[in-house]
Amino acid sequence: SENAKYLTSMLREIEGITPARQYEGCTNNAYHLYMLRYHPEAFAGLKRDAFLKALAAEGIPCSGGYSPLNSQKFVTDAVNSRGYQRLFSAQRLKQWAEQNRCPANDRLCSEAVWFTQNMLLGERSDMEQIAQAVRKIQTHAGELVKA
Repeated sequence: SENAKYLTSMLREIEGITPARQYEGCTNNAYHLYMLRYHPEAFAGLKRDAFLKALAAEGIPCSGGYSPLNSQKFVTDAVNSRGYQRLFSAQRLKQWAEQNRCPANDRLCSEAVWFTQNMLLGERSDMEQIAQAVRKIQTHAGELVKA
């Protein structure tokens, strides 16, 4: 989408914002979600949840995306269930727990900001408003941290 490319070109210029990259050789992207990484150190330490709320207050709907699915209660409950304990040895279940650690994914989930695809259906000026909102939040991040 041209709007996604335009938005990326603007967001890439803002310290602390890293739009998801499109790999070399990739000629198209469905942009079901527009994703970026938020780095609070470039926003006076403003936590991601506060950043998301500030974006929403600026009229920019967004979310933090998924939490790490590998550590969700339903997964740990299944692994700790009697059924799994009958099927797998205690050693194998312990090994699974060790292999199930995903620190890179955990970090990504803590930094993610998502815009849904309908955000990209507007005018070019709408993309500019998103970037302006991010810049405004960055400018006032110190005040937001204290609030």
